[in-house]
Amino acid sequence: MARNELCGEAGRPVGIRREFMLARAEEPGPAGVRASVVAKKRGTTAWSQGTQESGTVKDRSNDRATTEPAAVNGGLATATGSKQAGDICARWAWVDRGVWTERMLVALERGVKGGKWYALMDKVEDEGNLWTGYLRVSANGGSAGVDGQTTQQFGRHAQAEIRRLKEELRAGTYRPQPVRRCWIPKPGSTEQRPLGIPGVRDRVVQATLKGVIEPILEREFAEHSYGFRPGRGAFAALDRVEQLLNEGYTWVVDVDFKSYFDTIPHERLMARVETRISDGRVLELIRAFLKAGVMEGMKGWEPTEQGTPQGGVISPLLANLYLNPLDHLIAKAGWQMTRYADDFVIQCRSQAEAEAAMAAVGAWAKDNGLTVHPQKSRIVDATQAGGFDFLGYHFERGLKWPREKSLAKVKAAICQRTRRLVGTSLDSIITGLNRMLKGWHAYFYRSVANVLKRIDQMVRRRLRRILLRHHKKRGNGMGLSHRRWPNAYFEIRGLFSLETACRIPHQSRKGTH
Repeated sequence: MARNELCGEAGRPVGIRREFMLARAEEPGPAGVRASVVAKKRGTTAWSQGTQESGTVKDRSNDRATTEPAAVNGGLATATGSKQAGDICARWAWVDRGVWTERMLVALERGVKGGKWYALMDKVEDEGNLWTGYLRVSANGGSAGVDGQTTQQFGRHAQAEIRRLKEELRAGTYRPQPVRRCWIPKPGSTEQRPLGIPGVRDRVVQATLKGVIEPILEREFAEHSYGFRPGRGAFAALDRVEQLLNEGYTWVVDVDFKSYFDTIPHERLMARVETRISDGRVLELIRAFLKAGVMEGMKGWEPTEQGTPQGGVISPLLANLYLNPLDHLIAKAGWQMTRYADDFVIQCRSQAEAEAAMAAVGAWAKDNGLTVHPQKSRIVDATQAGGFDFLGYHFERGLKWPREKSLAKVKAAICQRTRRLVGTSLDSIITGLNRMLKGWHAYFYRSVANVLKRIDQMVRRRLRRILLRHHKKRGNGMGLSHRRWPNAYFEIRGLFSLETACRIPHQSRKGTH
């Protein structure tokens, strides 16, 4: 049967029956499960809070793309209830609706008994949900795992592969393969950091599992956490840091956890998962991914006693979960934290507050099996020379520009594309440069203009050296060659200018950044 005959919207097979049971809700009472409140001015509406109505919820539908879920004990049948449910669904628009029905989302916000969800594994092993997981993995691409299978190879036999995964998950015979370890250079450094790349079939299962459990965990995350979360990103984190600096939070605690992803204690991590999920088979599946081990070249299999490998689909979610208690600890103390995955800063109004915050982070890290990097963690007065780095930017005395490592990386990329011995035409060189510079500008356009101007000057100087060589002359791209090929010459040839492009976004976005 052809692939498109099997699938409905987004390539999902239709006609698959599914059943889901929620725990009975606890009666309304004080406290309840804390919902993460996201301010509207940050671009995300706030979650509501409450408890689910008493009873059991089951959902059976023949077409997950078109079937409207029934009401929960008639609670959604009224106009008021329908409007409330619609508002809830709008707030959770990013979830996979093949997994999370309207009634489940209502229960998610109102709370379930004991705050724990069970009977989730049937959603993970559902063939339609596995298709969705595969489509996400395929869209991301990525390298092959230890078995050498690429996403393209998996895709050629996707129907058979997904059915095999479904059968193994249902029978309890699915076992994830070890991840393939590779090393990538740290920007602007001679050091390297490890990546653990799961096989494609394991990434498909991880993506499916993530779609099932992410809303449950996401509900608990703090407002000031931005990394690898739906509807959030680095720009919002940078905006928060800059806004706090402008409000007087200029004493900055810059903390680095040593090898964070590789040192997360498994049992403590699982204990945090178990506070919200009680499905034993789902918990076993998460443990299996954590304990899969690694393969590196000829070294053979090595066990993983701790950590969640960078490169895994589910790793960022688990890493966010482990630091979530720290997020709430800092917020409760009244300090201003901005976190993107394991990269975070805490902003305070005084040096004394900053020292107390640093001590609190150190004590929390020790109690939770992590290590604060002594050389990379410090307290900074952002109003003085020196400043601090965060998410690729350097902040200092009310200004920001690309940090030294970011500048070194873009300069190396420019040099690579403008070698004097390069045997391509100037137009081809400019085309390659433009592609790289536009991508870099899309993130660093917020920098002070003089930094971008210096990069433009470097690019034009190196292009003049290439032109001199084409004319069998020597020179450094300055002086007379500048007169022969002025800046306007490169503008006519279509060279992208960081300084020129910078003016347009800053003018159009004035008042918002």
